Amino acid sequence: MKPETFLPDDYRPAEDEPFMNERQLEYFRRKLLAWKEDILNGSKETLAGLANGTRNLPDIADRASEETDRALELRTRDRQRKLVSKIDAALRRIENGEFGYCERTGEPISLRRLDARPIATMTLEAQEKHERRERVHRDA
Repeated sequence: MKPETFLPDDYRPAEDEPFMNERQLEYFRRKLLAWKEDILNGSKETLAGLANGTRNLPDIADRASEETDRALELRTRDRQRKLVSKIDAALRRIENGEFGYCERTGEPISLRRLDARPIATMTLEAQEKHERRERVHRDA
């Protein structure tokens, strides 16, 4: 295991430094791990709430409203579960030295895009082209 890279609290990846250097990789690794931890903590709270939240409400409208809220919460948690797997894949790309590069073109993904969406696997241009192609095939 390699020694931990020093990273000042106010560090932000910059365009004028080598792309995906140790500091940038460490920055994104920490960002991904913090995001994953937030999601997992939220999931634990949801499960605890669902376990404790079963109430026998006499009013049918209240019961229906509570069931709708629970279904929405479960759907949100399912989306977040899928997000955790994308975060894990991004962490693996960091370990493999593939993080930050477009899976379609091999070009660097912009730091601004990665900072906003660290699970991104394509450049913005490649993503837009991919979405246009999907739309054409879906509409055909």
